[in-house]
Amino acid sequence: MADQPEIVVVDDEEALRDAVGEYLSRHGFAVRCVENGESMRAALRERPADLVLLDIAMPGEDGLSIARSLRGGEFGDIGIVMLTAAGDVVDRVVGLEVGADDYVAKPADLRELLARLRAVLRRREAARQAAQQAAAAAPAASATAGGTQGATAQATAAATRRVRMGRTQLDLDARRLIGPDGNEIPLGPSEFALLRAFAERPGRVLSRETLLELAHPRGEEHFDRSIDVRIARIRRKIETIPDQPSVIKTVRGAGYVFDPTAER
Repeated sequence: MADQPEIVVVDDEEALRDAVGEYLSRHGFAVRCVENGESMRAALRERPADLVLLDIAMPGEDGLSIARSLRGGEFGDIGIVMLTAAGDVVDRVVGLEVGADDYVAKPADLRELLARLRAVLRRREAARQAAQQAAAAAPAASATAGGTQGATAQATAAATRRVRMGRTQLDLDARRLIGPDGNEIPLGPSEFALLRAFAERPGRVLSRETLLELAHPRGEEHFDRSIDVRIARIRRKIETIPDQPSVIKTVRGAGYVFDPTAER
């Protein structure tokens, strides 16, 4: 991410996109404002962006369709924040499930919008750096080991599959949660499945429905509030202060998000 983050604002309301564009420009963003998906794609082909601020309710191609196309990968791994109608929960949930990183209800409070955009960019940058470090660690460790195979190589490979979650580390290969003292913290199968779903999608807001699809063990009763119970259990294991979670946060009306930058 550049020192001046690149953002494309997509909204068919000229007054709104101009007001948002001016505000974000005054707060350190390089902003381009467009009125529809076609103009957005032209802008992204001309110059890539870090994030797209995308209105859902637009004539012609709506924001949900545009978000799906962005997640298709034509323009790389780009952040998406949706602008939704104040009371439209369905659009919010669908927007998050098609790949949006967050949403802001209209009429948007510009200070809240700024804070949410910065938070999404921080989370995405932390996830990108973590992925780069993991990718760099594997060949470096292999070169250090020379031609040695066996247990040492296996341990090195396993180390690259550990994800820091606050004060703990989740070993994806061994299916173990390691505490700050190096000891294993017991996990049930459903708890590991839920933690893995978060670890593999850092910075993404995941609805209860999405989490059930990703982490629902066979044979367990399928109801969305069971996710809340599991989240409460794993927070007691990974959070320093479970009642004030910083690692797995609640996004009111939308679901939960794993913050890979949380220190506790």
